[in-house]
Amino acid sequence: MPTRRTDGRDLDIVLFGATGFTGALTADYLAQHGPEGLRWAVAGRSREKLEKIGAQVGADVELIVADSGDPESLASLAARTNVVLSTVGPYVGRGEALVAACAEAGTDYCDITGEGEFVDQMYVAHHATAVGTGARLVHGCGFDSVPHDLGAMFTVEHLPADVPIDLRGVVRAGGLPSGGTFETALTGMSRVRKIREAAQARKRVEPRPVGRSSRAVAGKPHRDKLLGYWLLPLPTMDPAIVARSGAALPTYGPKFRYSHYAGTKTLPYAVGGAVVMSGLGLASQLKLTRDLLMKWYPAGDGPDSERRERSWFTVDFVGEAGGETVHTRVTGGDPGYTETAMMLAESGLCLAFDDNPAVAGQVTTAQAMGANLLARVQAGGMRFEVRQSS
Repeated sequence: MPTRRTDGRDLDIVLFGATGFTGALTADYLAQHGPEGLRWAVAGRSREKLEKIGAQVGADVELIVADSGDPESLASLAARTNVVLSTVGPYVGRGEALVAACAEAGTDYCDITGEGEFVDQMYVAHHATAVGTGARLVHGCGFDSVPHDLGAMFTVEHLPADVPIDLRGVVRAGGLPSGGTFETALTGMSRVRKIREAAQARKRVEPRPVGRSSRAVAGKPHRDKLLGYWLLPLPTMDPAIVARSGAALPTYGPKFRYSHYAGTKTLPYAVGGAVVMSGLGLASQLKLTRDLLMKWYPAGDGPDSERRERSWFTVDFVGEAGGETVHTRVTGGDPGYTETAMMLAESGLCLAFDDNPAVAGQVTTAQAMGANLLARVQAGGMRFEVRQSS
């Protein structure tokens, strides 16, 4: 039997959004890899759909009807469990009520958002409450941003201590997004001003580390001689998450800087990728074209199992500190769905059962779970290796 908290709650984990594409994969993972005696439930708006998920996983799982538009149902859900996992996105406009319920109830919360605006809004609105109740609010427990956050932590562990560290991460992947991820990306591209406002609001209230500094640095397109890739700055949430871990953890040294890129083997691919992203960014500014694109690839759709089996990702890290250079690599399978389901499920199990650092409030995966989560995702099939050290 797993070691669990003794606070009288009758569930260890509730998976909210289990009837969606990624939610169903996460339910499958928990059913197959959860410890014996795991007390868990799947939650969503439709009992009929939840019953199908229950039949699909073939496990002893409770069904809970709850709606992101019904705060009372979310408060009841949060009060019963130690950890809530959420796959309901886009999170801006849909996700806050559940975060609020968990913060108030002292319930740990994980999601798979890549929406920096949402994460910043939740910090401003609910971090202080969570600190008071002891809840750990951990955003970005999927491909955004576990491989990057834990990969940076892994690399820092192989660099000299107590000296400035410059680190760059380079992402390469082969796979298809789901309709929900496509919708989230388009929504984010259409909200640049809102994203900037949320970041500024957080900056005004978030304390900075004393005697140290940690920040994300916007890089420029260039060719990386060590890796042999053309690099394009990647404006995702990941560099902000890595920098927050650097601010929270003294092991990242007195001055930590992180840059984040997409890597391609040839210049034409780099140029083509930039053109496609620019085109989607322009299309996202108009509601008509945005709606047409979402209709073309609707939420709820995603790659089939055969395509996911062929999908892959790598994240290369190059760290420089005290005259030393270390090259590490994180590798895995289908990044957006198979691996994200594993990472989210293992994050929930880690919070529910492992002896983690004593933290509360909105925290990163490295800050909240660190070595415990690293060991769990390695057991789940992700690989962390040192490629070169000099």
